[in-house]
Amino acid sequence: MLLSSLLGDITQKGYEKKRAKLLPSPSHSANPSPSPEAPGPSTSSASRHHRAHRSGGARDERYRSDIHTEAVQAALAKHREEKMALPMPTKRRSYFVQSPIDNCTPPDTSSASEDEGSLRRKAALSAVLAQTLQSPDYWINRSVQSSSTSSSASSTLSHGEPKTQPQPQPQPQLQPGASVLADVLAHTRIENSVPPDVTSSTPQERGSRVDLPPAVRGMSRGQSRSSMLDTADGVPVSSRVSTKIQQLLNTLKRPKRPPLSEYFLDDSEEIVEVPRPDPNTPKPEGRQIVPVKGEPLGVVSNWPPALQAALARWGATQAKSPALTALDITGKPLYTLTYGKLWSRSLKLAYTLLNKLGTKTEPVLQTGDRVALVYPNSDPGMFWVAFYGCLLAEVIPVPIEVPLSRQDAGSQQIGFLLGSCGVSLALTSEVCLKGLPKTQNGEIVQFKGWPRMKWVVTDTKYLTKPSKDWQPHIPTANTDTAYIEYKASKEGTVMGVAVSKIAMLTHCQALTQACNYCEGETLVNVLDCKKDMGLWHGVLTSVMNRIHTITVPYAVMKACPMSWVQRVHIHKARVALVKCRDLHWAMMAHKDQKDINLSSIRMLIVADGANPWSVSSCDAFLNVFQSHGLRPEVICPCATSPEALTVAIRRPGARGAPLPARAILSMGGLSHGVIRVNTEDKNSALTVQDVGHIMPGALMCIVKPDGPPQLCKTDEIGEIVINSRAGGTMYYGLPGVTKNTFEVIPVNQAGAPIGEIPFARTGLLGFVGPGSLVFVVGKIEGLLMVSGRRHNADDLVATALAVEPVKTVYRGRIAVFSVTVFYDERIVIVAEQRPDASEEDSFQWMSRVLQAIDGIHQVGLYCLALVQANTLPKTPLGGIHICETKQSFLDGNLHPCNILMCPHTCVTNMPKPRQKQPVDVGPASMLVGNLVAGKRIAQAMGRELGVVEDQDLIRKHQFLSEALQWRAQTDPDHVLYILLNSKGVPVCTATCAQLHKRAEKITATLIERGGLNTGDNVVLLYPPGIDLIAAFYGCLYAGVIPVTVRPPHPQNLAATLPTVRMIIDVSKAACILTTQPLMRILRSREAAASVNVKTWPTIIDTDDLPRKRPPQIYKPPTAEMLAYLDFSVSTTGMLTGVKMSHAAISTLCRSIKLQCELYSSRQIAICLDPYCGLGFIWVNSPHSASGYYTIYGEESLQADHFNTKLSFGDPQTLWSRTGYLGFIKRTELLDASGDRHDALFVVGSLDETLELRGLRYHPIDIETSVSRAHRSIAESAVFTWTNLLVVVAELSGSEQEALDLVPLVTNVVLEEHHLIVGVVVIVDPGVIPINSRGEKQRMHLRDSFLADQLDPIYVAYNM
Repeated sequence: MLLSSLLGDITQKGYEKKRAKLLPSPSHSANPSPSPEAPGPSTSSASRHHRAHRSGGARDERYRSDIHTEAVQAALAKHREEKMALPMPTKRRSYFVQSPIDNCTPPDTSSASEDEGSLRRKAALSAVLAQTLQSPDYWINRSVQSSSTSSSASSTLSHGEPKTQPQPQPQPQLQPGASVLADVLAHTRIENSVPPDVTSSTPQERGSRVDLPPAVRGMSRGQSRSSMLDTADGVPVSSRVSTKIQQLLNTLKRPKRPPLSEYFLDDSEEIVEVPRPDPNTPKPEGRQIVPVKGEPLGVVSNWPPALQAALARWGATQAKSPALTALDITGKPLYTLTYGKLWSRSLKLAYTLLNKLGTKTEPVLQTGDRVALVYPNSDPGMFWVAFYGCLLAEVIPVPIEVPLSRQDAGSQQIGFLLGSCGVSLALTSEVCLKGLPKTQNGEIVQFKGWPRMKWVVTDTKYLTKPSKDWQPHIPTANTDTAYIEYKASKEGTVMGVAVSKIAMLTHCQALTQACNYCEGETLVNVLDCKKDMGLWHGVLTSVMNRIHTITVPYAVMKACPMSWVQRVHIHKARVALVKCRDLHWAMMAHKDQKDINLSSIRMLIVADGANPWSVSSCDAFLNVFQSHGLRPEVICPCATSPEALTVAIRRPGARGAPLPARAILSMGGLSHGVIRVNTEDKNSALTVQDVGHIMPGALMCIVKPDGPPQLCKTDEIGEIVINSRAGGTMYYGLPGVTKNTFEVIPVNQAGAPIGEIPFARTGLLGFVGPGSLVFVVGKIEGLLMVSGRRHNADDLVATALAVEPVKTVYRGRIAVFSVTVFYDERIVIVAEQRPDASEEDSFQWMSRVLQAIDGIHQVGLYCLALVQANTLPKTPLGGIHICETKQSFLDGNLHPCNILMCPHTCVTNMPKPRQKQPVDVGPASMLVGNLVAGKRIAQAMGRELGVVEDQDLIRKHQFLSEALQWRAQTDPDHVLYILLNSKGVPVCTATCAQLHKRAEKITATLIERGGLNTGDNVVLLYPPGIDLIAAFYGCLYAGVIPVTVRPPHPQNLAATLPTVRMIIDVSKAACILTTQPLMRILRSREAAASVNVKTWPTIIDTDDLPRKRPPQIYKPPTAEMLAYLDFSVSTTGMLTGVKMSHAAISTLCRSIKLQCELYSSRQIAICLDPYCGLGFIWVNSPHSASGYYTIYGEESLQADHFNTKLSFGDPQTLWSRTGYLGFIKRTELLDASGDRHDALFVVGSLDETLELRGLRYHPIDIETSVSRAHRSIAESAVFTWTNLLVVVAELSGSEQEALDLVPLVTNVVLEEHHLIVGVVVIVDPGVIPINSRGEKQRMHLRDSFLADQLDPIYVAYNM
């Protein structure tokens, strides 16, 4: 009952009724009078289209459907009502300047392929402009009023207002519609109409950047700094950045599908959020399908025992009968090969292959060897002779495409095919051989991945006539392999399907019966004669039936799209073998040629009729050519498979019979694998036509496409499997994959096999309709399994092409595939962008595609990328090579010019954010619980320092100043320090006595010139070296507090001097000790540009000190007094000063000596900054710092960090917080006391951690992953902004690679850290600030980004 209602309207009138129901007229009336330029549904529009039939933005008419276009419009209208503004990505202007691409590429160089290539949409410029100026309602109205087979141009969508540019340029007058782009512009409007970007207003010179001409570079920045505003974090930032981030946050406020559950699991296997099943999900309800039998294969008395026998028969009895006519580039006959010539030349080649290659004792070829056939489509005659010559010689032909270059897309996979088939010899023509790429020595290059090949030219002049007593061996057809046809898998692997001699013959017989071929008929073949339908009908079945085949090569079709129609008319052909693209091209190139008559055609075989979108092309072609004698019942779509050969074909109907059935299916139902009549969402409908009945002698089942091959129910979509003598037998040389494909035993719902007959998988997804008609809705190789739902790549291409591609997409070239990221497939769309497409047009198209696919297919896109025209990898016939495109995307070699990532909307399996647990359990209970559970408290103890009782040792160990005096007396010549230069050569040394004397000089100078009091702070501004150490001890000798500060960088005073000034001001330094060069820098004009140089404290240079000794050396009254201040700037941008007492220093030194086993005879290389970091090392120890040095005395900070008490265990001991996260693990090593050693592991600084999704992340972990994502990432840094993760990556390669980084960075962070990146910023090398200790200053980077000062190459806002 379900399928009866589904397929009830089988007439054209019924189809129109269903169409009208799907798309009712809008409530408000549209303008009834069309623009004079607007194309109407009449055939005159076709001639108007012809004038511009090479229009670059043409849609791929395999996917053309007026209904679908209107549905896309309706879906987009809903989104426009929501007025959701999407932040437009930011590009540096220099990135726009690309190498020029010829806007009018000749059609034969950018060709669309037979399978994936695009088709020209022949819309004249005037028609395009007329469309652009009309409102969507007008076009929807027009489409509803006209017939479904109308050839009118597809409806377009209204534009937003054009964005005002800083420089004057002409702007088209576009309709001010409330489009998405208009909303974006409304939200991103800033002063002076500067384009919304995140570039710096002051250009910086960079050595690594490609310089542009001044005119271009001058436009690369905004002309004025935009107004500042406070954000959620209270940081004033540029309105340009914050507006875009606010738009991004707005887009993320929409709830995701499906809802998340309320728990979180840490286990890696269960870390993915599993959506709860939706109770409304449609499920199959029919009974289990019964295998469908084809009609019996009849036995005809004069059928040959083998295909070669048929050729021998016609060659002898019908020698002058034409077998093949080839056309030249103009579409005129080039030559005709008779059956006599075909037989004699094939015979010569067979004899030559067996007897003239090698020697009699060591022939090159043996029976059963595999031979590659390398011939261009433009020379079918040579291919025919080579193919039949191989059959007669009983070697196995393996037809492949002609390699054009050493690095052809898919070349390595063809090499895999040749290797798995054991091919070492290739046959080709002389012309083709000359065109192959050569080495400098004139030899054929070694193609990538190919085995070593011998090349044999098969032109007639090189063949040897066989001796009179030689006859080829023609056995009755058996199970030996006859030929091998190549097939590419979804993953790109190319395998060879072996077809046995009996299968080849049986297939020809079945086709003869199904198509009712008669001896002497004429067939026009537009398909590739090396494989698939072009081979089966145009080379094999035609010879069996002595048919005259007229081959129209691909190049002829591009030059003269009407050539095949003209051949049908001239030769009164009975059968034509075409694809949808050929129907479309002929229709678009059609003029009112009254002399064209197609009434002779009894069968118009549509080879790709299994494509669900083929119905539109068939209808449109019929609409144009019905007046030229074409009958509706002769259109015969068919379904084929490389493994099962022909699966089903529609038999030609009787004149006046009802038109074939149409099924209008719910895309939502199809995504769940069930057949449902589309009744709910009018936009989500798929109209499919049947492909007739299965082949004679075949048996067909529908099984589940994944898991065991279980029989489907009658209302369930599954994979078609076939049992037939006329199918392929195996993947040659690959027994493993052969078993999974060619030896499938279907099982019932109980799991029991339904029989012992093996079936072959076809890779086609479909169902069986009323009357055993076969319907195909897609292919396994185009299946995208996202969140448990199936989506067909062709359906997504059709939706994308329905979104007004004329301004953006180059010749409708779009690739759709999926990549596996974070445990699920993610959909990626890549399209070639027209050379003249503007940034706004491209972004507008991308955002509309997102919305259309979301509205119609209810699935989110992960990535949408636009690349330059003619840059995607091509198949041998010019179409997009999907597998190579996918690999380029994953390898970062795609080089997009525009990209839009939408992980927030499509990644719906993220773990639920961790919730902070309520503290219901007290510390005592936790301690008891841990003890009961056998868990130790995470506590470790160091070795005891011991008690020193000797007074001399106490004095020596208590104060550093006294330790130096003591060493200068007892061991004056002992070398304490050696300073090395950059080459590792010692340039300065200091013994104990030398250091002591130098410290005394500095002390005398401080007392004499500094006017200092005991306890004053003195800043030491020195480069790393002995001067700094001497100054430190000089301050201790003088009783003042040293503050070591890294000197400013002479080449970057603007960035480094303010930090110096800040430390001087915060420490209230009374004096500065430094060198003469640094003193000059502090007082220089350049320094005055950054700080006030008139308010420096007293500056004393210590380069030339007088030989004076201080009157006395200061001795602190107690060891608890302050020894020095340790100032440092954290990576989070916080300046902290820590107070270190003499007692703490003494204990620290004793601790290090004990732990590191230091003795005076040892030499230690110190590679650390001598400015800070001594005062932070641990928890509860006598050498902890005594607190923060603050000018306002904020005791709360000190209490928190230096006087912390634990809430369990010993509550009285004072502890210091280290700021590090870590853990303790007991090891098998023994410590000094004989106990097992507790090892301390430090994970990272607590200050640096990012808190996202309730979890704590260390930036370095994410950055390590990011740096591995692409070879051109030099350095990276991450920070957060309003709950978004921002990744900044430095690009070390060319700017062409900048956008390659965006998806790879997003992928790796999602895979390895389960985080969605919010913003990806691509910058030049050296932009990420790094301090003197080599630490990234992430907060400075964050501030620079938000203040519009980074001058990024590209900023991507992930939706």
